[in-house]
Amino acid sequence: MDPSDLEQLLASVKAGETAIPDALERLALLPFQDLGHTHLDTHRALRCGHPEVVYGAGKTPAQLVDIARALLAVHTTLLITRVTEAGAAAVIAQFPDATHHTDARALSVERGDPREGVGDVLVISAGTSDRPVAEEAVLTARLHGAAVQHLPDVGVAGIHRLLAHTARLRSARALIVVAGMEGALPSVVGGLVDRPVIAVPTSIGYGAALGGLAALLGMLNTCAAGVTVVNIDNGFGAGVAAARINQLGTESIA
Repeated sequence: MDPSDLEQLLASVKAGETAIPDALERLALLPFQDLGHTHLDTHRALRCGHPEVVYGAGKTPAQLVDIARALLAVHTTLLITRVTEAGAAAVIAQFPDATHHTDARALSVERGDPREGVGDVLVISAGTSDRPVAEEAVLTARLHGAAVQHLPDVGVAGIHRLLAHTARLRSARALIVVAGMEGALPSVVGGLVDRPVIAVPTSIGYGAALGGLAALLGMLNTCAAGVTVVNIDNGFGAGVAAARINQLGTESIA
């Protein structure tokens, strides 16, 4: 349930179209639901604007099915990140309208009338090896209401590939820049635009990359203004942040 759902429910009760016991039953799962293995935050959409997103790693297929069933009972969208093949298969077997996004290592369900994304979030990735994290950011931002485009494989080893899109970079409302190795790409992008840049270090790189630590430290030490950094491989966190920044610029449009 999100704020608009609650508003409709209260209006229905006021108009006498919904009985108070029926309304109470719909609200009974707020603010959380105890599944035994999981306490689901069914109140999150009321506080934050979007339902709880499920981190799939470490959860069994049966647990994911339980969680999906409970969330879809009160929400029209579902996002599970870092889902395994077995977990995705189990959820899809119970909910055929679910989609497994293999590149993003995620699963989603979208019900009801499709809503067109608003604003303009641009995800930029340095190399093809960074694609899974970039696609996680793309999917997350889109499911959080943003219009999203992905500009792949434009790393600093061939900087002309990025510079060819300078006008596009400058037109986006918020940018997510995904890179591994030494993590230089966000600094370059930050020096070309006057928009918020969210840098995502990935664990891609040879030994001294230290599983993404070198990229993380490089991004934290950027001299480009307006660049903020999320954790290693955290495409989800970057997607949410960019969507919220983007929404601030589209509230009057929506």
